[in-house]
Amino acid sequence: MRLFPQNFAIGPVRIAPATVLAPMAGVTDTVFRQFIRAQGGCGLLMTEFTSSHGVVASIDREKLSKTVREYLSFEESERPITAQLFGADPDVLSEAARYCEGLGFDIVDLNFGCPVKKVVKCNGGSGLLRDLPLIGRILSQVRAAIRIPLTLKCRAGWNDEELVYLDVARVAEESGLNAIALHPRTREQGYSGLSDWSRIAMLKQAVRIPVIGNGDINTPEDAVRMVSETGCDAVMVGRAASSNPWIFRQIQENLERGSYVQPTEEDRYRIMRRYYSMLIERGDHDCVGKMKQFATYFTHGVRGGAALRRSVYHCQRADEIVSQVDRFFEEQLAVPV
Repeated sequence: MRLFPQNFAIGPVRIAPATVLAPMAGVTDTVFRQFIRAQGGCGLLMTEFTSSHGVVASIDREKLSKTVREYLSFEESERPITAQLFGADPDVLSEAARYCEGLGFDIVDLNFGCPVKKVVKCNGGSGLLRDLPLIGRILSQVRAAIRIPLTLKCRAGWNDEELVYLDVARVAEESGLNAIALHPRTREQGYSGLSDWSRIAMLKQAVRIPVIGNGDINTPEDAVRMVSETGCDAVMVGRAASSNPWIFRQIQENLERGSYVQPTEEDRYRIMRRYYSMLIERGDHDCVGKMKQFATYFTHGVRGGAALRRSVYHCQRADEIVSQVDRFFEEQLAVPV
């Protein structure tokens, strides 16, 4: 049984603790990443996955589009940080990767895992898992284009009859990549069923570069169990971090003393108000939309949370949402537990 690693390295970049925030579309923008970093315990942050074609088109216009600019915006407090790109054209991905290096990112990651139809139909994300020769050309060309570490994130394959993750990993290692993250579901599975962690274990045995395990880490105990069962070098947490932004800190607490602090409803109130304040301070163009989105995440497990969500969804302004949240928790916290 492998003990949970205290740190790991992606090329010259040391990651401590050995935990990674997964890239999530519509979630892991700079505000959420700073928010997660402030809670403690997360070793590596990653951007939302960003279209390489969008980046290159913006470069050609000599002005980044607002969307791309927001996707690739980060603060020094977020380091170490990875820019994640998707696409299927080696030339375009290489140019986008060079641009990200120029922006100061510590690492570039390539997405071969996204199962979303509009990405897959363009041969991006997990769509590339059906074209190993193209993956090889992409990896070798992007690796040659940048000096900073290069990693990839992929799924196990298109379906259970087309498992290619070991082949992808070997090509990655031969191409000089510095780490690989595996979500062991297939593209056909989407997010249904259970992740087969034995595939992470097999991957760890097949390559010498660091392996990051991803999938079904919902509690600190899950993180420890994944390392124990697979021998992976680090764990990547995705959807669970949206509703439990303390999970990385809890993993560390669990490792250090065998238990961890469970957030109270007052903690959830404070965390909601803090995140909302960060959104408002940044002046996010979709501030109200984000506040509504995260009301769903942050009220997970809160008594009467459904009522709060309904009231928030009917609001049109940020200050209205804040007032609804204040009113709800003032009443809620006044009720004896």
